[in-house]
Amino acid sequence: MDSAFLITAFATLFVVIDPIGLTPIFIALTSGADSRHRRILALRSCGIAIAILMLFTFFGEQVLGFIGISMPAFRIAGGILLFLTALDMLFERRSKRREDKAGEEDALPDPSVFPIAIPLIAGPGAIATMILLVGQTGSALEMAAVIGVMISVLLIVLMMFLAAPIIERLLGHTGIVVVTRLLGMLLAALSVQFVIDGLRNIGAVG
Repeated sequence: MDSAFLITAFATLFVVIDPIGLTPIFIALTSGADSRHRRILALRSCGIAIAILMLFTFFGEQVLGFIGISMPAFRIAGGILLFLTALDMLFERRSKRREDKAGEEDALPDPSVFPIAIPLIAGPGAIATMILLVGQTGSALEMAAVIGVMISVLLIVLMMFLAAPIIERLLGHTGIVVVTRLLGMLLAALSVQFVIDGLRNIGAVG
């Protein structure tokens, strides 16, 4: 198992899912809830997100094959999608949309399924990333390693949700903005690499 691949997989999923950017939105969606109810919402939303990402891990490529989309094509499209996500993070559009969603769902008693699990955690970017990463594995052991990486990122999300009030006080608004910008720059570079890999697979680049 190539450790560099696992590090790249972790970095990509961490940036796409963006636990730091999700934390203030989780706080907004669960405002007024007691500690016990907030823990239940955090556990439920992360559990649902894991189930969704696992589903696409095992069946995403088959679905693509059924509708006639090759993995190189999906890798290129996924890279473009991730690049757009990076632009959103760099120019605050992503945070603004998340805050708008939070405001729209404040009246719902249980936001764990929507919008926290879907689409904030297991959104199109995370789903595309899992399909792309699994497409680069060559054995069941490597696929299990990617799944382990995904679960580890979701565990970080869960821990940050549970520690949301403390993190909010430590980072402050400015700190969250700075970290989100750095993650956006990293995602932009990784998304370009996805596109290059897709073009290389079809022989467009050497």
